[in-house]
Amino acid sequence: MTSGSDPLLEIAGSLGVSTSFDDWQGRTVEVPRDAIEDVLAAMGVDPTGLGSGSAVLPHCVVVREGEARVLVARVSPGEQAEVSIELEGGGSRALGAGEQRNAETREVRLALPDDLPLGYHALKGRVGDASIETAIVVTPRWLGLPDAMGEEPSWGFAVQLYSARSRDSWGVGDLGDLGALAEWSAELGADYILINPLHAAEPVAPLQPSPYLPSSRRFFNPLYLRVEDVPEYRQLDAQERAGIDALGDEVREETAGKDIIDRDTAWAAKRAALELLHRVPRTDEREQQYAAFRELHAESLSRFAAWNALAVEYGNDYREWPAELQDAASDDVVSYAVLHESEVDFAMWLQWQLDQQLEDVQRRARQAGMSIGIMHDLAVGVHPGGADAWRLRDAYATGIRVGAPPDAFNQMGQDWQQPPWRPDKLEELAYRPFRDLLANVLRHAGGVRVDHIIGLFRLWWTPEGRAPSDGTYVRYDHEALIGILALEAQRAGAVVVGEDLGVVEPSAREYLAERGVLGTSILWFERDEDGKPLPAEQWRELCLASVTTHDLPPTAGYLAGVHVKLRNDLGLLTRSVEEEAEADRKDRQSWMAELRGRGLLGEDASIEQTVTALHRYLTLAPSRLLNIALTDAVGDVRTQNQPGTLDEYPNWRIPLSGPDERPILLEDVFASERAAALAAAVGTPRRR
Repeated sequence: MTSGSDPLLEIAGSLGVSTSFDDWQGRTVEVPRDAIEDVLAAMGVDPTGLGSGSAVLPHCVVVREGEARVLVARVSPGEQAEVSIELEGGGSRALGAGEQRNAETREVRLALPDDLPLGYHALKGRVGDASIETAIVVTPRWLGLPDAMGEEPSWGFAVQLYSARSRDSWGVGDLGDLGALAEWSAELGADYILINPLHAAEPVAPLQPSPYLPSSRRFFNPLYLRVEDVPEYRQLDAQERAGIDALGDEVREETAGKDIIDRDTAWAAKRAALELLHRVPRTDEREQQYAAFRELHAESLSRFAAWNALAVEYGNDYREWPAELQDAASDDVVSYAVLHESEVDFAMWLQWQLDQQLEDVQRRARQAGMSIGIMHDLAVGVHPGGADAWRLRDAYATGIRVGAPPDAFNQMGQDWQQPPWRPDKLEELAYRPFRDLLANVLRHAGGVRVDHIIGLFRLWWTPEGRAPSDGTYVRYDHEALIGILALEAQRAGAVVVGEDLGVVEPSAREYLAERGVLGTSILWFERDEDGKPLPAEQWRELCLASVTTHDLPPTAGYLAGVHVKLRNDLGLLTRSVEEEAEADRKDRQSWMAELRGRGLLGEDASIEQTVTALHRYLTLAPSRLLNIALTDAVGDVRTQNQPGTLDEYPNWRIPLSGPDERPILLEDVFASERAAALAAAVGTPRRR
């Protein structure tokens, strides 16, 4: 499309909808007109006109600490404005109003004080006979690193928790396993463990295997509960406890011989056990704790729990429910929740148990010596038929799927099957859904990785029915979203890592660094303008540096080129497999030459020696966080996730395995000399 006086372009531009963009090869791509119309329609906009706005003030204003800001309120002649700011911590501040007149209306200028404290405040008052209210959010200018990290680089493991099972697991790695892994890692000198998203999944089978397509980002997945760590388990008599133990033994026996993570079998047994524990009478102290938890999460929790109860009866996708139950605020939903009080309470109780076990895991990590502890992962979005999309339905765009345009590694583009938040609705809601999910993810954490953090700047929207390559970018208020992210992280004393890989505007990385948010450096992708390996000394300081990531094979597999064969087998290449394999070989050889030039690698090095040398290379970078994939520590070769696929490959279902592709348990990891040696290559063991 071309620029000019085209009303469609003007409407799209005013709403942050891109009409053209630069692709991964630097070419300018014009977005088809009908695609722009579909995106505008999903935002509730009539492409023939914007309509007239009459808001006195915006719904929400986000400023940085110490920033002076003047708001302009439109009022009619003769009307007076009286406003003040109610502070989050109590008290209020009166605001004076300066006037500017024109022939028909007045503009009242409201100067926000530049010494407002950090937090969520409310500007309230009256304009004439009308009351007004605007949310005022004051965010940190700079987040940076927690004081506990000190001045030296820190390192940690990255683990897909479901894949890291122990002898005590019920077929899936759980929070008890995570606590043990944290203590072992701390002894090796690690300061954190980065885990996959623990967001809530469906309440009944079939469970979605991808942790990046959850039912809710606001709440957690009870699949990760350690049943035996629920306090009421210890109150059972011998016979009752034996019944629960038998459920665990059965699922371990059934899943032991499988070379794949079987979430459905694991959750069926675990849910049955947890339902028994839910019925155990609680002490007065425990009842008080439970009541406080319900009060803390209020309506968000009760609606999430109602969705879970409904899903058990009607299925995991609310779009297939009876029409009267598809509105979370309807009287029919309220009546259903009352009639199914026990089922609703069970879902809330599960979240309470998760909150307590997550708190215990973070405590164990910090007591073992970690300066950060557990670093959670925040997915980009949610399932279109899940709990969040149901309870916050108006905040999501309909008929749109989020994804990514084609890039060098995913040349067909990506469809993540998720509905995007509407930027206008987020602002209208004062960003509360975003605030709430951040606060809960960081409640018992020392850090958070934000998957595809560029999505807080712009997201790739593809109208349903189109290929992932036929979408466009829609921009968000990144100043507001990154500011709120920094505010919640500062309150939690947490570090924030943004996954800023793929097609990224350079200005976005510069902005993240300006706000003290770390980026991500993956060794294979760190190259200079000529395509040569970028010397480690030139990598960013404010970043998490790693050799690999969960969307690539473990390093042993990458060195063998399994990613090329896999993508060819799945039909994901846009050039011949021979061309792709040759380009990949040259890329890998350039890194081998870089390692040899640094004296890190011999000519006849084994795969294990090469993996170690690559991780030693990370220590030459100024990066404040270094990362080892647990799969690399044990010599695993299989890919956890192949972007661009759904059921064509068993994404997110590969158990932690050794070089022979046979599953191993955490007990084997803890005794592994290979794992200890790789840890020693990037850090110094901690002596308790």
